[in-house]
Amino acid sequence: MCGFIGFTGMIANRREVLSRMADRIIHRGPDSGGFYLTEEGDLSPVALGFRRLSIIDLADGSQPMYNEDGSVVIVFNGEIYNFMELRRTLIEAGHVFRTRCDTEVILHGYEEYGAAIVKKLRGMFAFVIHDRKKNRLFGARDPFGIKPFYYTMPKEGTFLFGSEIKSFLEHPDFIREMNPNSLRAYLTFQYSAGEETFFRGTYKLPPAHSFTYENGRFTKERYWDVDFTKKTADSYEACADQIDARVRESVAAHRISDVPVGAFLSGGVDSSYITACLMPENTFSVGFAGGEKFDETGEAKALSEILGITHLWRHLTAEECLDAFGTIQYHMDEPQSNPSSVPLYFLAKLAKEHVTVVLSGEGADEIYAGYEWYADSPLMQKYKRVPAPLRRLAGNVAAGLPYFKGHDFLIKGSGVPEKYFIGQALVFPEAEALDILKPEYKKGMSVSDLTMPVYDRVKDLPEAEKKQYLDMHLWLPGDILLKADKMSMAHSLELRVPYLDKLVMEEAAALPVSYKLRGNTTKSVLRTASNKTLPNEWANRPKKGFPVPIRDWVKADGIYEQIKADFTSPVAEQYFETDKLVKLLEDHREGKAMNQRKIWTVYTFLTWHKQFLG
Repeated sequence: MCGFIGFTGMIANRREVLSRMADRIIHRGPDSGGFYLTEEGDLSPVALGFRRLSIIDLADGSQPMYNEDGSVVIVFNGEIYNFMELRRTLIEAGHVFRTRCDTEVILHGYEEYGAAIVKKLRGMFAFVIHDRKKNRLFGARDPFGIKPFYYTMPKEGTFLFGSEIKSFLEHPDFIREMNPNSLRAYLTFQYSAGEETFFRGTYKLPPAHSFTYENGRFTKERYWDVDFTKKTADSYEACADQIDARVRESVAAHRISDVPVGAFLSGGVDSSYITACLMPENTFSVGFAGGEKFDETGEAKALSEILGITHLWRHLTAEECLDAFGTIQYHMDEPQSNPSSVPLYFLAKLAKEHVTVVLSGEGADEIYAGYEWYADSPLMQKYKRVPAPLRRLAGNVAAGLPYFKGHDFLIKGSGVPEKYFIGQALVFPEAEALDILKPEYKKGMSVSDLTMPVYDRVKDLPEAEKKQYLDMHLWLPGDILLKADKMSMAHSLELRVPYLDKLVMEEAAALPVSYKLRGNTTKSVLRTASNKTLPNEWANRPKKGFPVPIRDWVKADGIYEQIKADFTSPVAEQYFETDKLVKLLEDHREGKAMNQRKIWTVYTFLTWHKQFLG
């Protein structure tokens, strides 16, 4: 895993600029660097920079990497897990390899298959290829959005791209301005949910998309999508057996490395199952002292002892977490207020002291339906015996009325998630978000602007699978995978996610909803599969997440005063109705309301603003 940057167009001192851009992301690749620049006078100049974290073929895997005659060059971030199979096929087709690296497979694969190479790759990736003969840049991002890819076109003929936005800051043409359209949706979602970023004119390439930049024109297209419509006829028990075999195979593929591999381990089923399949030398966890609610290190240690694995853990203090918060937001590139990014930052730091690669359990909740939002409560299950047309009518009526007891229940009971489900995070309801923003920042995409194009692609799916699909396209890349990549790479640690594999996903998508959700039990069939290896206590433990005590932090002496100072600062006054921010803070401290997530989300934005905009 590494990081890359690049740009088109001719500027003064472009090699020095390229070097500074690469230095901005040296944490992604501290082992070595490399540069590629077309010759002076080239009609379409291209510059590529690379920082390497050596994982496979430590001696010969440097980038940028070239084909035999130097006419095609690539920079690549990620891992391809079927690269040996593809390598054999390409050798049979006459291609000559000089390394054992997966990077070279993409390079020769592009020569052989063109843009279709992306459909053959199994792994996590973002890459850019310069095809000198066609005077074209071609690139892609993996199907789930595990690896980041940002781009901007600040002026005609200039195309900047890379693994992190912060590298763009060193380019003289980059527009270092706040995107006024970004704040509205962020306050509701807690992350940047669309293709636009918090920097004006800078975008994310969506997951499962490739792009071409040619003759000054950028085009992108989707090359893959999950398909929930093809269901298996196999029994529940047979599917559990298939899941067990597939997860084990995926873990085996994800463990390929020439450097030590460990595992992140919480007390939940997802990471526990990965750990039991991997059987690494070391597992890692962090928590907060003061009770089981904020600490799963005990469960992680207990499972490690059962499996005979060395477990390394530590407890975090509020002081060290808050001291590091500015650095965390710097590494995020955009404000992202999921509190779990804080312990994840320290978990990656702990792991890096012992290994270079870790496996983790991200993605299982999305593909096997593990969130509570996906299941119906016992009362809702009874209500859904009422015919669907009547429930939809009741939901529509409720939606048009002021809030009353049972209002949200009736809307949810309609069975139409488009009306109520925006994903796993909802911080400020949209009306509240608009209420605290200054007029110039009330614009931008609404919640429905972001969710409805996703829902429109799966109009005929069952309710639970619509929710899964939405989370896979918004929450998973925008929150879960973003913080996993940025917090691990902040410490030069490669994080791999075996559940987020195309073959795992294809089998999971074929499962009937009744196999995933059984009564109040989420991801039921995955739990059954894991129980073949894990004790009942771990296979059936309810989901806990990565809890962080921000409720207490934001009203504690010291941080309360810091937040209040930020909420009343000139920067805050530029964006918010600051009297309403202060009321949120005071009501929370006085126990009148539970506003910690709203406070934390605004505080996160202001902290990010200090890092990038002053």
